[in-house]
Amino acid sequence: MSPFDDHPQRYALVNELHARPYPKIGVPAHVVYTAVKQQVDAANRDRALDLAHLNELLRRNGATPANEGAAHYTGDIGRSTLKWESHTEFVTYLSHTPGGSERPFDPAQTDVFPDDWIAQAPGKRLCAVHIRILPLPEDHMDIGPMLDDWFVAESLVCTWVLEGAAVIAGDFRIDEAGQMRFALFVRPGTGSGRIGRVVQRICEIETYRAMSMLGLPKARELTKRLNALDSDLSEMVGQLGDESQPADQTLNALLAISAELETLAVKHSFRFGATGAYEAILRDRVAVLRETRFEGRQKLGEFIRRRYDPAVRTVQSAERRLSTMLTRAARAGELLRTRVDVERSAQNQKLLESMDRRSDLQLRLQHTVEGLSVVAISYYAVSLCGYLTYPIAKEIGLSKEMMVAGLTPLVIGGVWLMLRQIKQKMGGH
Repeated sequence: MSPFDDHPQRYALVNELHARPYPKIGVPAHVVYTAVKQQVDAANRDRALDLAHLNELLRRNGATPANEGAAHYTGDIGRSTLKWESHTEFVTYLSHTPGGSERPFDPAQTDVFPDDWIAQAPGKRLCAVHIRILPLPEDHMDIGPMLDDWFVAESLVCTWVLEGAAVIAGDFRIDEAGQMRFALFVRPGTGSGRIGRVVQRICEIETYRAMSMLGLPKARELTKRLNALDSDLSEMVGQLGDESQPADQTLNALLAISAELETLAVKHSFRFGATGAYEAILRDRVAVLRETRFEGRQKLGEFIRRRYDPAVRTVQSAERRLSTMLTRAARAGELLRTRVDVERSAQNQKLLESMDRRSDLQLRLQHTVEGLSVVAISYYAVSLCGYLTYPIAKEIGLSKEMMVAGLTPLVIGGVWLMLRQIKQKMGGH
């Protein structure tokens, strides 16, 4: 019993470092490799279907099936050794068989993966590579005639790798059998493990090249749509200062463009992100080969820069343009919302001024009504007071008219003071 309380994933994580060893391949030999990918939402595919497809191949060859939930498998199928791996978006099958064939790149050697079995795959074949492994001739010039016979000179790559341990040659073209051909000439004394690593790198370079270039058709499709949206967005931005255009209407149109741009960003973000990740892996695989020029031939890195980089730059350009247009639309939206806010503030100001004028009118009307109220109340009060004071007027010898005339100012003043006190008690001014 260990005195330490280990993390439950400790051993599993350590074992993962050793779960996918490189194949050990001798000379001569031939390698057949294929990669299968689902066309839609491959990252969320049902991986049990991949495992079932692998087990069908093993069943045909009388081999022991892979364990349930396995992500990698290595075993023999007849004379060949199979290495299977499940990746995020694809699965790979690598078969290596000792010995060669009188016919270079004999299509019969690819029958290790039968056509009907490939047709049943839960996905489409993305890569198919056929590698012929031969000993390096003592006279290196003897390689030239073979390369001229096997490959297209215009796109031929031929380079030393791993400080002269081997020569890799290929033209990155698909032959009549649907395979991409590579030749590997190995210096005598090179270990089988090292040969296996070189073969693995060749297959990975082709796989990650294909995976990263899946973003190219989407980038071209996106660019066409961005061209149309860019025109609409530029026209809309030009209308921001045109006061004859209703701001609310322009804002709604701008929101529609922004919504479509956001939808495009969500739709393409995974593929563009994957393109960047696969590109980085591809360049790493090329770098670890430590290639040097062979007899003045084109190196692998040079081919990548000339033929592959433009495609990647197209994807990166579309991604940057989409990001730029999202930023532009956001800025235009802020400006337009500012304009709408200013217009609404002006409308609110006018409304407040109108309310002030109405308040002034109401105040004047109120004062007028108060004055009329004083007169009306005073009129009735004077009449009442007149009736009360008539007897007194007779006693003191005053006429009725003189008594009313004397009472009128007093009554008016009293009424005015009474209304003023009532108004003050009610919070008036």
